[in-house]
Amino acid sequence: MSVVPAGALPAGVLTAEEAAPARPAALGPRARLWPSLAAVYRAQLSRARVARIPLLFVATFQSVGIMILMRGVVDGGGAARAVVAGSSVLVVAFVALNLLAQYFGQLRASGGLDHYATLPVPPAAVVLGAAGAYASFTVPGTVVTAVVGCALFGLPLAHLWILVAVIPLAGAALAGLGAALGLLAPRPELATLLGQLGMSAALLLGVLPPERMPQAVRLARDLLPSTYGVEAFARTFAPHPDWAHVLGDLAVCGMVGVISLAVATRAYRRAAVR
Repeated sequence: MSVVPAGALPAGVLTAEEAAPARPAALGPRARLWPSLAAVYRAQLSRARVARIPLLFVATFQSVGIMILMRGVVDGGGAARAVVAGSSVLVVAFVALNLLAQYFGQLRASGGLDHYATLPVPPAAVVLGAAGAYASFTVPGTVVTAVVGCALFGLPLAHLWILVAVIPLAGAALAGLGAALGLLAPRPELATLLGQLGMSAALLLGVLPPERMPQAVRLARDLLPSTYGVEAFARTFAPHPDWAHVLGDLAVCGMVGVISLAVATRAYRRAAVR
């Protein structure tokens, strides 16, 4: 049996190697969630550090100014606890809800989601990393607001450690809501408007004492994610805090955070493929 050189074959005739179907190239391993989340978090934190510090100062100054104004109409008791707790969580709402809604709205409008879509990171890592970075900026302002509020209204400082739980849980709930608003809004101007409305709702429904609100407004207040963080923080100012209710409020806040972040992740997937 003779061997015919490949160059001697007539046109259109393929060798055995050429006729065999090409094997698909082996893909690399999928990126894991936690390393990807840490990478996105560090990138967002370093990128927004300089730009967000002035805004954090504005958020803190705004909350302290509200407490000073309320000091003239609130003497103490449960109303003072609500004002201090609501003003402290308002710093979280300003950054995690308002600014994150604007960020994702601008990112979607400018095509920045295409950049993240090309990276080998899960969609959940993008949403959680950005939300965590923005929520991290709220820690100094929230602590400063709480300390100043306790000094203004004569509240105890013994249980301020509860902010270790309140800030991440309320931040997750509000950051997930802000990211979802920014990703679902068809235009960045609408995302900015929705973020501003959400922060205004956190201001009016979170800072004002609930016992002075109409019943319909109280029901709307119960639908706001930050309400449960405010309630948990306010309960710790009592002489003998009801820790069961505190843990219950924090649990509700955590569940809302999981749901809102899941909705934001789904919205990111839809926006990234369009």
